[in-house]
Amino acid sequence: MAIDLDKVLDKAWADKPLADVLAAPVAALKGVSEKDGELLHEAFGVRTVADFGQLKYVRWAQALVALNQTVKV
Repeated sequence: MAIDLDKVLDKAWADKPLADVLAAPVAALKGVSEKDGELLHEAFGVRTVADFGQLKYVRWAQALVALNQTVKV
């Protein structure tokens, strides 16, 4: 899978190794503020990009979206 890191990461993180990005605070994601990161930590215990990606609610939502794409209208 190819992804344009400039489109999903803040500029400071776009050229970092993947391991560093996964260990970065969620505010490294473009559009996620430090305050958003604090709220994610308070609500779900999320501190890093990896934590966010592995959050069961995120995975459930992704599964529902994928399932919807297979449903014929």
